[in-house]
Amino acid sequence: MFKRFAVSAIGLAMLLSSQSARSQAAPERGSGQDQRRLPLDKRVDGWLRPVAVPVKGQKSDPAPKRDLSGIWDPGDAGIQALGPAMMPDDGKPEHQPPFTPLGLETLKTTKPSNGARAGVSTESNDPVIAGDPQGIPREDLFEMRTLQILQTPVQIYLLYEFGRVWRVVWTDGREVPKNPEPRWFGYSVAKWADDYTLVVETTGLDERTWIDHAGRPHSDQLRVEERFHRVDHDHLELSVTINDPKMYTKPWVAVDRLVFNLEPQTFDVRDMFWTPTEFQGYNKLIGESAAQGEK
Repeated sequence: MFKRFAVSAIGLAMLLSSQSARSQAAPERGSGQDQRRLPLDKRVDGWLRPVAVPVKGQKSDPAPKRDLSGIWDPGDAGIQALGPAMMPDDGKPEHQPPFTPLGLETLKTTKPSNGARAGVSTESNDPVIAGDPQGIPREDLFEMRTLQILQTPVQIYLLYEFGRVWRVVWTDGREVPKNPEPRWFGYSVAKWADDYTLVVETTGLDERTWIDHAGRPHSDQLRVEERFHRVDHDHLELSVTINDPKMYTKPWVAVDRLVFNLEPQTFDVRDMFWTPTEFQGYNKLIGESAAQGEK
Protein backbone atom coordinates (compact mmCIF):
# COMPACT_ATOMS: atom_id res chain seq x y z
CA MET A 1 0.00 0.00 0.00
CA PHE A 2 2.73 2.45 1.00
CA LYS A 3 4.69 1.59 -2.16
CA ARG A 4 1.72 2.61 -4.30
CA PHE A 5 1.24 5.74 -2.22
CA ALA A 6 4.88 6.72 -2.60
CA VAL A 7 4.78 6.40 -6.38
CA SER A 8 1.54 8.38 -6.52
CA ALA A 9 3.05 11.04 -4.29
CA ILE A 10 6.02 11.43 -6.61
CA GLY A 11 3.73 11.96 -9.57
CA LEU A 12 1.69 14.44 -7.55
CA ALA A 13 4.84 16.34 -6.65
CA MET A 14 5.61 16.81 -10.33
CA LEU A 15 2.04 17.88 -11.00
CA LEU A 16 1.94 20.34 -8.13
CA SER A 17 5.30 21.83 -9.12
CA SER A 18 4.28 22.31 -12.75
CA GLN A 19 0.80 23.56 -11.91
CA SER A 20 2.11 26.02 -9.33
CA ALA A 21 4.74 27.39 -11.65
CA ARG A 22 2.38 27.74 -14.59
CA SER A 23 -0.39 29.35 -12.58
CA GLN A 24 1.62 32.12 -10.91
CA ALA A 25 0.38 34.70 -13.38
CA ALA A 26 -3.10 33.30 -14.03
CA PRO A 27 -5.96 35.78 -14.44
CA GLU A 28 -7.01 35.42 -10.79
CA ARG A 29 -3.95 35.13 -8.56
CA GLY A 30 -3.91 31.77 -6.83
CA SER A 31 -6.80 30.44 -8.88
CA GLY A 32 -4.68 27.49 -10.02
CA GLN A 33 -5.76 27.85 -13.64
CA ASP A 34 -3.46 26.05 -16.04
CA GLN A 35 -3.44 28.16 -19.18
CA ARG A 36 -2.17 25.27 -21.33
CA ARG A 37 -5.28 23.24 -20.55
CA LEU A 38 -7.78 25.99 -21.26
CA PRO A 39 -9.45 26.25 -24.68
CA LEU A 40 -7.32 28.30 -27.05
CA ASP A 41 -9.88 31.11 -27.19
CA LYS A 42 -9.89 31.38 -23.36
CA ARG A 43 -6.16 31.80 -22.76
CA VAL A 44 -4.63 35.05 -21.56
CA ASP A 45 -1.04 36.04 -20.87
CA GLY A 46 0.45 37.46 -17.67
CA TRP A 47 -0.84 40.90 -18.64
CA LEU A 48 -4.39 39.49 -18.95
CA ARG A 49 -4.37 39.94 -22.71
CA PRO A 50 -5.81 37.20 -24.94
CA VAL A 51 -3.25 34.86 -26.47
CA ALA A 52 -3.47 34.76 -30.27
CA VAL A 53 -5.26 31.68 -31.60
CA PRO A 54 -3.67 29.92 -34.63
CA VAL A 55 -5.81 29.89 -37.73
CA LYS A 56 -6.70 26.30 -38.64
CA GLY A 57 -5.46 25.17 -42.02
CA GLN A 58 -3.44 28.33 -42.59
CA LYS A 59 -0.33 27.56 -44.61
CA SER A 60 2.93 28.81 -43.12
CA ASP A 61 5.23 31.09 -45.07
CA PRO A 62 8.71 29.81 -46.04
CA ALA A 63 11.37 30.00 -43.36
CA PRO A 64 13.78 32.94 -43.50
CA LYS A 65 17.36 31.89 -44.23
CA ARG A 66 19.75 31.43 -41.29
CA ASP A 67 17.31 32.91 -38.82
CA LEU A 68 15.97 31.08 -35.75
CA SER A 69 14.88 34.18 -33.87
CA GLY A 70 11.48 34.19 -32.25
CA ILE A 71 9.47 32.90 -29.30
CA TRP A 72 9.00 29.15 -29.66
CA ASP A 73 6.72 26.81 -27.68
CA PRO A 74 6.72 22.96 -27.81
CA GLY A 75 3.58 22.55 -25.72
CA ASP A 76 3.32 19.65 -23.29
CA ALA A 77 5.68 17.51 -25.41
CA GLY A 78 8.59 19.32 -23.80
CA ILE A 79 7.83 18.17 -20.23
CA GLN A 80 9.57 14.77 -20.51
CA ALA A 81 9.07 13.91 -16.82
CA LEU A 82 10.28 10.30 -17.23
CA GLY A 83 13.36 11.28 -19.20
CA PRO A 84 13.96 12.46 -22.77
CA ALA A 85 11.29 11.81 -25.38
CA MET A 86 13.21 9.11 -27.27
CA MET A 87 14.63 7.40 -24.15
CA PRO A 88 12.09 7.62 -21.32
CA ASP A 89 12.96 5.68 -18.17
CA ASP A 90 9.88 3.46 -18.42
CA GLY A 91 11.48 0.05 -17.86
CA LYS A 92 11.44 -0.94 -21.54
CA PRO A 93 14.78 -2.41 -22.74
CA GLU A 94 14.64 -0.46 -26.00
CA HIS A 95 14.66 2.77 -23.98
CA GLN A 96 17.80 1.89 -22.04
CA PRO A 97 20.79 4.00 -23.19
CA PRO A 98 23.90 1.99 -24.18
CA PHE A 99 25.73 2.20 -20.85
CA THR A 100 29.38 1.27 -20.38
CA PRO A 101 30.22 -0.69 -17.19
CA LEU A 102 31.27 2.63 -15.59
CA GLY A 103 28.01 4.19 -16.74
CA LEU A 104 25.96 1.45 -15.08
CA GLU A 105 27.93 1.77 -11.83
CA THR A 106 27.50 5.53 -11.83
CA LEU A 107 23.79 5.17 -12.58
CA LYS A 108 23.39 3.23 -9.32
CA THR A 109 24.52 6.29 -7.36
CA THR A 110 21.70 8.52 -8.62
CA LYS A 111 18.33 8.53 -6.86
CA PRO A 112 15.71 10.17 -9.08
CA SER A 113 12.15 10.96 -8.03
CA ASN A 114 10.73 9.92 -11.43
CA GLY A 115 11.05 6.99 -13.79
CA ALA A 116 11.42 3.25 -13.32
CA ARG A 117 14.03 3.72 -10.56
CA ALA A 118 12.03 6.39 -8.71
CA GLY A 119 12.11 6.54 -4.94
CA VAL A 120 10.38 8.84 -2.48
CA SER A 121 11.16 12.52 -2.92
CA THR A 122 12.73 12.98 0.51
CA GLU A 123 15.49 10.48 -0.36
CA SER A 124 16.32 11.80 -3.84
CA ASN A 125 19.81 13.14 -4.49
CA ASP A 126 18.71 15.05 -7.58
CA PRO A 127 21.12 18.03 -7.78
CA VAL A 128 18.27 20.30 -8.89
CA ILE A 129 16.46 19.62 -5.60
CA ALA A 130 19.60 20.83 -3.83
CA GLY A 131 19.38 24.06 -5.84
CA ASP A 132 21.89 23.37 -8.63
CA PRO A 133 21.11 24.49 -12.20
CA GLN A 134 19.79 21.87 -14.63
CA GLY A 135 22.61 22.50 -17.08
CA ILE A 136 22.84 21.09 -20.56
CA PRO A 137 21.47 18.78 -21.90
CA ARG A 138 18.88 18.53 -19.11
CA GLU A 139 17.52 21.99 -19.89
CA ASP A 140 16.47 20.50 -23.25
CA LEU A 141 15.29 17.22 -21.76
CA PHE A 142 13.11 18.23 -18.80
CA GLU A 143 10.46 20.95 -18.61
CA MET A 144 11.41 22.34 -22.01
CA ARG A 145 8.88 25.12 -22.19
CA THR A 146 8.80 28.39 -24.09
CA LEU A 147 12.19 29.16 -25.66
CA GLN A 148 13.07 32.62 -26.93
CA ILE A 149 15.92 32.86 -29.44
CA LEU A 150 17.78 36.12 -30.13
CA GLN A 151 20.50 36.46 -32.77
CA THR A 152 23.43 38.81 -33.33
CA PRO A 153 26.10 38.58 -36.06
CA VAL A 154 28.42 36.56 -33.77
CA GLN A 155 26.22 34.76 -31.24
CA ILE A 156 22.80 33.32 -30.53
CA TYR A 157 21.07 33.69 -27.18
CA LEU A 158 18.73 30.95 -25.92
CA LEU A 159 16.35 32.13 -23.18
CA TYR A 160 14.49 29.35 -21.36
CA GLU A 161 11.19 29.75 -19.52
CA PHE A 162 11.96 27.04 -16.96
CA GLY A 163 14.33 28.52 -14.42
CA ARG A 164 14.58 31.79 -16.34
CA VAL A 165 18.07 30.88 -17.56
CA TRP A 166 19.92 31.82 -20.73
CA ARG A 167 22.90 30.54 -22.71
CA VAL A 168 25.17 31.88 -25.40
CA VAL A 169 25.93 29.92 -28.56
CA TRP A 170 28.87 31.37 -30.51
CA THR A 171 28.60 31.51 -34.31
CA ASP A 172 31.77 33.49 -35.05
CA GLY A 173 33.79 30.47 -36.16
CA ARG A 174 35.62 29.72 -32.90
CA GLU A 175 36.28 26.11 -31.88
CA VAL A 176 35.26 24.58 -28.55
CA PRO A 177 38.04 25.20 -25.98
CA LYS A 178 40.56 22.54 -24.98
CA ASN A 179 40.42 21.43 -21.31
CA PRO A 180 38.04 24.23 -20.28
CA GLU A 181 36.92 25.05 -16.77
CA PRO A 182 33.64 23.13 -16.30
CA ARG A 183 30.44 25.13 -16.55
CA TRP A 184 26.83 24.26 -15.78
CA PHE A 185 25.84 25.07 -19.37
CA GLY A 186 29.22 24.34 -20.94
CA TYR A 187 30.75 26.05 -23.96
CA SER A 188 28.60 26.12 -27.09
CA VAL A 189 29.64 26.81 -30.67
CA ALA A 190 27.54 26.41 -33.80
CA LYS A 191 27.71 26.20 -37.57
CA TRP A 192 25.01 26.29 -40.22
CA ALA A 193 24.66 22.90 -41.91
CA ASP A 194 22.42 24.61 -44.46
CA ASP A 195 20.30 27.76 -44.60
CA TYR A 196 17.71 26.30 -42.23
CA THR A 197 19.68 23.98 -39.90
CA LEU A 198 21.97 25.13 -37.09
CA VAL A 199 24.19 22.49 -35.46
CA VAL A 200 25.31 23.34 -31.91
CA GLU A 201 28.15 21.51 -30.14
CA THR A 202 28.50 21.86 -26.37
CA THR A 203 31.38 20.60 -24.22
CA GLY A 204 33.02 21.45 -20.89
CA LEU A 205 29.97 20.46 -18.84
CA ASP A 206 29.94 20.18 -15.06
CA GLU A 207 29.80 16.53 -13.98
CA ARG A 208 27.48 17.33 -11.07
CA THR A 209 24.52 17.71 -13.46
CA TRP A 210 22.38 14.82 -14.68
CA ILE A 211 21.59 14.09 -18.30
CA ASP A 212 17.87 14.04 -17.54
CA HIS A 213 15.21 13.86 -14.85
CA ALA A 214 15.65 10.08 -14.63
CA GLY A 215 19.20 10.40 -13.24
CA ARG A 216 21.25 9.28 -16.26
CA PRO A 217 24.86 10.33 -15.53
CA HIS A 218 27.59 11.90 -17.64
CA SER A 219 31.34 12.44 -17.40
CA ASP A 220 33.72 15.26 -18.28
CA GLN A 221 33.87 13.78 -21.81
CA LEU A 222 30.24 14.59 -22.59
CA ARG A 223 29.58 16.26 -25.93
CA VAL A 224 26.04 17.35 -26.73
CA GLU A 225 24.85 18.01 -30.26
CA GLU A 226 21.70 20.06 -30.79
CA ARG A 227 20.23 20.45 -34.27
CA PHE A 228 17.79 23.31 -34.70
CA HIS A 229 15.95 22.97 -38.01
CA ARG A 230 13.52 25.66 -39.10
CA VAL A 231 10.92 23.80 -41.12
CA ASP A 232 9.03 26.90 -42.23
CA HIS A 233 8.22 30.33 -40.85
CA ASP A 234 6.08 29.00 -37.99
CA HIS A 235 7.77 25.72 -37.01
CA LEU A 236 11.13 24.76 -35.52
CA GLU A 237 12.47 21.26 -34.77
CA LEU A 238 15.05 20.32 -32.12
CA SER A 239 17.06 17.09 -32.06
CA VAL A 240 19.54 16.25 -29.27
CA THR A 241 22.32 13.61 -29.41
CA ILE A 242 24.36 12.48 -26.39
CA ASN A 243 27.99 11.43 -26.89
CA ASP A 244 29.96 10.42 -23.79
CA PRO A 245 32.44 7.56 -24.36
CA LYS A 246 33.05 7.08 -20.63
CA MET A 247 29.41 6.48 -19.79
CA TYR A 248 27.93 5.18 -23.07
CA THR A 249 29.26 2.78 -25.67
CA LYS A 250 27.97 4.89 -28.55
CA PRO A 251 26.14 8.17 -29.16
CA TRP A 252 22.38 8.04 -28.59
CA VAL A 253 19.49 10.26 -29.61
CA ALA A 254 17.59 11.77 -26.69
CA VAL A 255 15.17 13.94 -28.70
CA ASP A 256 14.31 13.56 -32.35
CA ARG A 257 12.67 16.56 -34.02
CA LEU A 258 10.73 18.02 -31.10
CA VAL A 259 8.38 20.51 -32.78
CA PHE A 260 8.09 24.11 -31.58
CA ASN A 261 5.41 26.54 -32.74
CA LEU A 262 6.21 30.20 -33.31
CA GLU A 263 4.37 32.55 -30.96
CA PRO A 264 3.57 36.22 -31.66
CA GLN A 265 6.28 38.77 -30.83
CA THR A 266 4.03 40.10 -28.05
CA PHE A 267 3.71 36.66 -26.39
CA ASP A 268 4.26 36.87 -22.62
CA VAL A 269 6.71 34.29 -21.22
CA ARG A 270 5.71 33.48 -17.66
CA ASP A 271 7.95 32.73 -14.69
CA MET A 272 8.50 29.03 -14.11
CA PHE A 273 10.85 27.96 -11.32
CA TRP A 274 11.59 24.98 -9.15
CA THR A 275 11.49 26.51 -5.66
CA PRO A 276 12.85 24.96 -2.43
CA THR A 277 10.02 26.41 -0.32
CA GLU A 278 7.32 24.75 -2.44
CA PHE A 279 9.24 21.46 -2.40
CA GLN A 280 9.56 21.64 1.39
CA GLY A 281 5.83 22.26 1.62
CA TYR A 282 5.14 19.22 -0.54
CA ASN A 283 7.40 17.01 1.58
CA LYS A 284 5.71 18.20 4.76
CA LEU A 285 2.30 17.43 3.30
CA ILE A 286 3.02 14.17 1.49
CA GLY A 287 6.65 13.23 0.91
CA GLU A 288 7.71 12.63 4.51
CA SER A 289 4.69 10.41 5.16
CA ALA A 290 5.50 8.39 2.04
CA ALA A 291 9.12 8.00 3.14
CA GLN A 292 8.06 6.72 6.57
CA GLY A 293 5.72 4.26 4.90
CA GLU A 294 8.54 2.90 2.73
CA LYS A 295 10.70 2.36 5.80
